[in-house]
Amino acid sequence: MLYRAAVLTVSDKGALGLRKDTSGPAIIAELSKLGIDVQAALILADDRENIAAQLKSWAIDEQLDLVITTGGTGPAPRDWTPEATRDVIDREMPGLSELLRAEGAKKTPMAVLSRGVAGLCGRCLIINLPGSTKAVREGMEVLLPLLPHTLQMVRGENTEHI
Repeated sequence: MLYRAAVLTVSDKGALGLRKDTSGPAIIAELSKLGIDVQAALILADDRENIAAQLKSWAIDEQLDLVITTGGTGPAPRDWTPEATRDVIDREMPGLSELLRAEGAKKTPMAVLSRGVAGLCGRCLIINLPGSTKAVREGMEVLLPLLPHTLQMVRGENTEHI
C-alpha cells in the first residue's frame, strides 16, 4: 500500500537559511525504508498560524496520509508546533507522543521537555518530533514499526482485531 507524506521542519534560523536542516532529511530517509512517498518537505519559521495552515493544507487539500514535523516542540518562547497541530487535529493520539517521550527518556532525560503531540486531521496522521537530528532518528526508530498498521487503520483498512 502506497502512503503519501510530507515533512515540515519548524525553525526560525532554518527558514532564514542560517541553519542547515538535517532533521527533515533524516525523517525522509527513515520513511523511505517503509516505501512511503514523501511528496513535500518544507521549512517554516516558528509561527503558529503558518504552521497550522500548512498542516491543514497537506492534510485536507492534498489529502496526504502522514505529516511528520520536526522542531518547535520545546518550552522556548517561540515553540508553537504542538499548539498549531492541536489547532488542526480532530482527534488526538496521545499514546504515540507518550511513547516517543518515554522511549526518548531512556536515552536522555531532556526528552521529557518535548511537548509534541500526535493526532488526526481528517484521515491524515500528524506527528510532532523534536528538532534535533538525534531525537528524530530515535523517534523514527520508535515509529517505524507502528506506522504501517496505524496508517491502514486511519484509512479504514485492516481494522479487524484478532
